[in-house]
Amino acid sequence: MRYKAGYKEQKRQELLNISGQLAKKNGFANTGVDSFMNAAQMTSGAFYSHFSSKHDLFKALIEAELQKSLLDWQKNPHEDLAAWIDFELERYLAISHVQRADQGCILPALSSEVARSDDEIKQLYQSELIRGHALFVKHLGREDLAWAVMCQLVGAILMARTVADDRVKIMILNSSKWMIRQSLGLNNPNVSA
Repeated sequence: MRYKAGYKEQKRQELLNISGQLAKKNGFANTGVDSFMNAAQMTSGAFYSHFSSKHDLFKALIEAELQKSLLDWQKNPHEDLAAWIDFELERYLAISHVQRADQGCILPALSSEVARSDDEIKQLYQSELIRGHALFVKHLGREDLAWAVMCQLVGAILMARTVADDRVKIMILNSSKWMIRQSLGLNNPNVSA
């Protein structure tokens, strides 16, 4: 059977999107090839026409998901620091991001799995992460501050996901917003989180 030009790449992208959602929700290591393929409504045998191994899928997934995050960060329409950071804080530190890991950023969802991976995965992750870092440096003006804000964002989502009580989740998110604004000199010192 002949397929239209681009069909295979389209199916690969669909598989990456669905695999990304499933991996962010359940963990990559905890999800088997059959589960990824079932979620994509494809046969398990078709997996090997797109990826040589599960490790190959993980590499492609890391790259695709980090590129999505970079695109999300690039969609921030503001140049002014206060407006730019407020946009990012409200977008990223949202309760919906906590509750829907499958629709969110790969950083809080799969960083621990990347940490346990081989150097090839870590190098790919690092190079994509540095692209996002450069965008934060552009707006924040300092490399160390950019790393600190990125780490606070990711850590807040991760911490909020570990608690059961929505009130505590919201408190974690709000206190992180306050701390980031405070570190950038954007908070009124008389106002608490």
